[in-house]
Amino acid sequence: METVEGIMVVTTETIPGYRIVEVKGIARGGIVKATHIGRDIMAVLRNIKGGEVREYTQMMAEAREEALRRMALHAKELGANAVVNVRFATSNVGSSVAEVYAYGTAVVVEKEE
Repeated sequence: METVEGIMVVTTETIPGYRIVEVKGIARGGIVKATHIGRDIMAVLRNIKGGEVREYTQMMAEAREEALRRMALHAKELGANAVVNVRFATSNVGSSVAEVYAYGTAVVVEKEE
């Protein structure tokens, strides 16, 4: 189990050892991220050669982490202490611009006795 901004975050429907006592709603967080010219130049060069475009891999990893953080902050605003069923969605917004969206069910959980 991962904790982000003090919120338990899991991709499963339940958290082992905890029970859901209240559902607060959908927690969501998104970011639209663009590359900068330096990354684009390196990406073009790597694309010619083939293989992984590390500049874009790094950019998307950073975007996923920020989307997850924003989702956790939204869950806090909803009064939750956990988010279950966490999922990610991505889409291209434009050339070298991508949206990453994290969402899940914000819940209040209590430790099982």
